[in-house]
Amino acid sequence: MPLADKFSPAPREVRLAGGLTALPGLVMFALAVALLVDSFTRAEGGTENVYAEVVYYAVMGAGTIACATGLVLGKTWARSPGVVVALLLVGIGWYGAGPSGQPAFGIPLMVVGVLIIVLLFRVPSRAWALGLMEGESEEDAAWRDSAEGRAARREREENG
Repeated sequence: MPLADKFSPAPREVRLAGGLTALPGLVMFALAVALLVDSFTRAEGGTENVYAEVVYYAVMGAGTIACATGLVLGKTWARSPGVVVALLLVGIGWYGAGPSGQPAFGIPLMVVGVLIIVLLFRVPSRAWALGLMEGESEEDAAWRDSAEGRAARREREENG
């Protein structure tokens, strides 16, 4: 068994999406540090709002990196926040490429966002998120984890 499979039960697509999701988190941390350093080197006042921005970017960066770490480690809870991060990247990239007229900034963001979405919705990623068992369809797995399916399983366990 390859070391990657021991490290993470998630498919390669999910781990790759996790790595890509970490990029915006790292950029937010770098921005927080840059703002903090800039606030200390400023000669004039007006740094009250800068500290709020530093905390904001640090918290958002930490959340994004936590989501990316969850994906890399194969935690299914991280898939939905990963999709949200990707959709935000697509939206920010669209604004950068279109209305603000900075395609060199916006297009790469959109590409990364779309790539994360594609990776998280490929067949192996969906099967991993649903917890598909061998030979089970997506519909069967969804029913198995639904309230009706759990109730039927409890009833079988009680009667059998």
